[in-house]
Amino acid sequence: MGMTGAEYLDALLALPAVSVGGAEVSPDGRWVAWTWLRAGPTADVYAAPTDGSAPPLRLTETTENTRLVSWAPDSSAVVVSHDTAGDERRQFFLVRLERPGELRPLTQRGGFPSGGDLHPNGRWFVYGANVDEATGDEIELDRVYRVDVETGERVALARLNRQGDSSPKLSPDGRWVLYARQDLSASGRQVWLVGIDGQGDREVLNAGADAKVSASWFPDSHRLVVLAETPTYRQLGVWELESGAARWLVDDPARNIERAYVPEGSDEIVVVEVREARVRASLLHPETLAERPMPVARGNLTPLAPVGGDGDGAWAGFYTSARQPADVVRFVPVEADPAAFASLTRVWQRTPLTPGDLASAEEFRWAAPDGLPIQGWLYRPYDESEPRGTIVYVHGGPTSHSQDALNPQIQHFVREGFVVLDPNYRGSTGFGLPFREAIRAQGWGGAEQDDIRAGIEALIAAGIATPGAIGITGTSYGGYSSWCAITRFPPELVAAAAPICGMTDLVLDYDATRPDLRPYSEEMLGGTPEQVPERYYAASPIHFVGNIRGTLLIVQGMRDPNVPPAHVTAVEEPLRRLGIPYEVLAFEDEGHGIGKPANQRVLYQRLARFFADAFGKA
Repeated sequence: MGMTGAEYLDALLALPAVSVGGAEVSPDGRWVAWTWLRAGPTADVYAAPTDGSAPPLRLTETTENTRLVSWAPDSSAVVVSHDTAGDERRQFFLVRLERPGELRPLTQRGGFPSGGDLHPNGRWFVYGANVDEATGDEIELDRVYRVDVETGERVALARLNRQGDSSPKLSPDGRWVLYARQDLSASGRQVWLVGIDGQGDREVLNAGADAKVSASWFPDSHRLVVLAETPTYRQLGVWELESGAARWLVDDPARNIERAYVPEGSDEIVVVEVREARVRASLLHPETLAERPMPVARGNLTPLAPVGGDGDGAWAGFYTSARQPADVVRFVPVEADPAAFASLTRVWQRTPLTPGDLASAEEFRWAAPDGLPIQGWLYRPYDESEPRGTIVYVHGGPTSHSQDALNPQIQHFVREGFVVLDPNYRGSTGFGLPFREAIRAQGWGGAEQDDIRAGIEALIAAGIATPGAIGITGTSYGGYSSWCAITRFPPELVAAAAPICGMTDLVLDYDATRPDLRPYSEEMLGGTPEQVPERYYAASPIHFVGNIRGTLLIVQGMRDPNVPPAHVTAVEEPLRRLGIPYEVLAFEDEGHGIGKPANQRVLYQRLARFFADAFGKA
């Protein structure tokens, strides 16, 4: 590796990354579009022909983050959403393939919108947002809207009764809209259906008050692919629009199915199973129940849609590993050999980096204090010299998981000589429903923090980490976990913490966050602050900052609507009063997370210096 540290970081931050869930094949199978991070100063949308015949076409070039939402039904254009300084009050636009860079407004900016589908008639647009149809002012509850893109007329097709994310999805034929509700419990989700004319609004799928159900359309608009929670696993089935009946295809407690869908051009269901944080997808025929697994020797492959116009049966898919930038690839399912994948993004042509310049993700396992097996990813410095220390990088969510995937922040830490542990603590997805639900037994700030502590102790016992030279960081829930660690763990286990957009006061968080996110707090903590005040108090690091014995750097996006800057303002008062030293690194043009490459450069360099200084390894 002939690069200097600064050159390596520049190369990392210029390496484009496809955002998770940010790629979609056009209905005709001829194009694939995706959101590319770090291809420029902000996120933008690109597209490429699925036969690999041409390089990516840049569809947007904006001063703020612009992300792919969906394809127009005729495959001639994409719907994108445009953010402003990370405040998540997005506006939808239409961009035609023949007119890249030209954004046609579909909605007004406002609220926290979800969904986003253009009707086959080209005039109606369907989405969900917490705005009033008459005034456009923000309100507490979501409504499902049909807006006339010519006149701007907004018609409410459905109104939610409780806070939550409606995530509407238009049927391919344009007759029906699926959407989600949480009428019965913050822990559950039901699927509702309403006509494009606003008629026939009704619940169609309900697995119980505390169970979550999700569904997506078959291309024929007459059936739904359904995932329904039982107490210990998810069932996969098909629901018929005409009969209103569900037929279960996979009812196996041993399987951890996390997504399922039928893309245009396919008569098979894509089944996305995650085993021990690794994607293992398959194609399932809904009638014969024949299933074709698509194992890969390394990394994670998620099929998107068939694109084989030349009769080879090819698909487009999303592929990534720690030494492979997130890519959209063309592959043949019967092979599924990464060596045979054809990159549609041509990402390696945009970087001087090679796989050899990137640290691999090793599995590291340990037992929690209660005996629950925990898995994480371990990254080690390239050379054999003594590491400068250990950094625990905690993923957000908490109901998400870290994969064997390229993370530039982790790669920078490793290049700077640090060991990194990326733990998948209880509450993470990717390990089965009981593991995900285990975090709710005590609620946020409970046993999952013990899982992280046990991982640190296991590193020390294995001779990988040195007491007093261990730090912790992460964004969102990872930031919250960093606060928990620095206020609970002794300095030999956590000598420094750098929470990024992390919650300090969970009551403040409940009151000040986006209204559609409040049910998540209720689910994870067992109620509202009024119902379980003792849980919110015990889980809020702000009440325990007097325990801090390590070094503290607080990082915050000042436009964050999820974990607002008020968290920093609130915690500074007791920190100052108790005489606890700390630093604040604030980014005025960022929201929930630090995403712009120019800001990431500042952050990553600051974090490396911060931890090195804290460990006496400057």
